[in-house]
Amino acid sequence: MTVAVLDPGLLSTVQDLGRFGHRRHGVVVGGAMDRRSHAVANILAGNDPGAATLEMTLMGAVLRFEAETLIALAGGGMRGTVGGEALPLRRPVLVPAGAELRFTPSYIGCRSYLAIAGGIAVAPVLGSRSTYLRAGLGGFEGRALKAGDRLPAGAPTALGQRLAKLLAAERGDRPFATTGWSAAADLDPSLRRSPHVRVLPGLQATAFDPDSLAAFHNERFTVSPRSDRMGYRLDGPALSLSYPRDLLSEAVTTGTVQVPPEGKPIVLMADAQSTGGYPRIAQVIESDLPVLGQLRPGDVLRFVPVGLAEAEERRRQARLDLRRLAAGVAVHAGI
Repeated sequence: MTVAVLDPGLLSTVQDLGRFGHRRHGVVVGGAMDRRSHAVANILAGNDPGAATLEMTLMGAVLRFEAETLIALAGGGMRGTVGGEALPLRRPVLVPAGAELRFTPSYIGCRSYLAIAGGIAVAPVLGSRSTYLRAGLGGFEGRALKAGDRLPAGAPTALGQRLAKLLAAERGDRPFATTGWSAAADLDPSLRRSPHVRVLPGLQATAFDPDSLAAFHNERFTVSPRSDRMGYRLDGPALSLSYPRDLLSEAVTTGTVQVPPEGKPIVLMADAQSTGGYPRIAQVIESDLPVLGQLRPGDVLRFVPVGLAEAEERRRQARLDLRRLAAGVAVHAGI
């Protein structure tokens, strides 16, 4: 089964959870900017959380399904419709052959994730189907989608087949069939224009002067238009070290907050490089990375310091929530 791309939207790419094990060679991890919404959509479509989805940014694609297909949508930034009827978020949905999925922008959030039962079956590169645009690596021919592309879908799992069978019996003459239940709304990231993002201290946090450190934790920062999948540049108070110092380039990762000489922080995102030489003032905790992934230029955020114990507990809880969702979907499907 294939999905025809009638209009690609602003920036639509195939993504999974990332390309691991190659950072020592300078290959970025990449993957979904909001891994939680990506995983939620996959689970609802009966997929493994790591299956490839379509990540759409700000303006969604127009897609035509060439066969009856089980799908699920999660995230923010847009709302989908099929046959003029609003597509519900965070639910399994069965669309008929020939159905066209369209999107209209919303004013909260930035990225939506479309999961197709069986996953998007582009060829894996270095163990991942995710698209790394700067290198033209992975995904669909290493690039963002274009009109006329045809996305291949894999074979649905037994769970996906079961969900599709249950919904097929209920569709009738509606544009699509969906369940009477959904994943909890709090499984999606906090879709707010001014979220609080929790951070651990970076390796050079104590090298910043006290006023700068206080400003980082107490003032608001705005996502700059000069932001992309590699990193978010933040506008706000300029931060400075207690005294100038030379640093060696060291390992960085998604969520590392670096401060270049001009004092404007940069939060590294999914396509972050493997090393950096700017001082690191903080590290965003894993469970709040999806919140960052849903911010758009002009959105405001504040950084809130937390301890390692809280960061670990929130990571544990986030992973437990996804396991519970997967178990709940299986129960509803009777498996």
